[in-house]
Formats: sequence, C-alpha cells, structure tokens
Amino acid sequence: MIVSPSHNLRVADNWVRPYEPGSGRWLVIAWEAFALTLLTWASIRQFDLMGHGVRVVAGLLAAVWVVGAWRILRLGVYVSAEGVLIRGLLRSRAMRWRDIAGVRLHRATHRLGPWQIESGNTVLLERTDGATVHTELWERGMDFHSRPTVFRAVYQEIRNRHRSAAAGPH
Repeated sequence: MIVSPSHNLRVADNWVRPYEPGSGRWLVIAWEAFALTLLTWASIRQFDLMGHGVRVVAGLLAAVWVVGAWRILRLGVYVSAEGVLIRGLLRSRAMRWRDIAGVRLHRATHRLGPWQIESGNTVLLERTDGATVHTELWERGMDFHSRPTVFRAVYQEIRNRHRSAAAGPH
C-alpha cells in the first residue's frame, strides 16, 4: 500500500487502470533483457570475472531486470472513486479528485536546435494550487501508439470521473 504524504490518500486495491496495456511494454521488457544481457557479458569480459564473480554480476543484473520489468508492467494511470494514481517507473503519486482542477490534453513538442518536433498529445492534470502534473499517458507511447481511439477513450474516462467527483454524490 502506498500513502501519498501530500494528500494522505491511501492507495489500496480499489484502483483500476481504465485501459489494457499495449504490446509495446513487452517489447521494452525484451529490449531491456537484451541490453542487460549484453551488459552482463561485457562486464564479465572486461573484469575477467570467473566463478562466483560471474554469478554475482549475473544475479544482480537479473534482479535489476525483474524489478524494472515489474515496474514497466504496472506503469500507468489508475482511477478510483477517491482519486487518481500515477505509477511511474521510479515513483507513484496519488491525488484526490478534489485536488484536481481539470484534466486536459497537451500537445507535446521538443526542440532540437531550430526545429520543433511534434510528439503527440499527453494527458495533464491541473491541480487546484495551479501546478500541472504529467501522467504516463502519451498518445504515441507504448500503450497507445497504434491505438489512438483507446487513448481518446481513456482521456474521456478520466475527465468523466473527475467531473462526476466534482459534481458530488447524486
């Protein structure tokens, strides 16, 4: 269970990710396995490891891969009646609906010298204190790259849940 200290919101089992993860997650996990295998092989060769050293390096990097794969599988935005939970690769953050002023799309661009590169839409949460919170929802990301209608449906689901919470119990 995670407790969000800034809002004292307990993260329990009632959180639901309003979308099925995309197959891109498995590609990322496979790529990471390949990269860590190469790192293990290079480390063993570079430091002339044998026996116990090989097992330690291989075990350590395998453990890093398992933890990383677990976090990648759980990555995303979850909703409940109480609020929204954003699970990132390194940390998770929970917010109550009442602390969120709005949910909106943001057209992300990146600058590369004089050029601007369009990166597609992301979902942003605007907090009541004026701060903006980035979610893990990206139109061209691993979950929605080839599923733009799913991205729009998830965005609408989060907006509708926020509106329902703001309207209060009926």
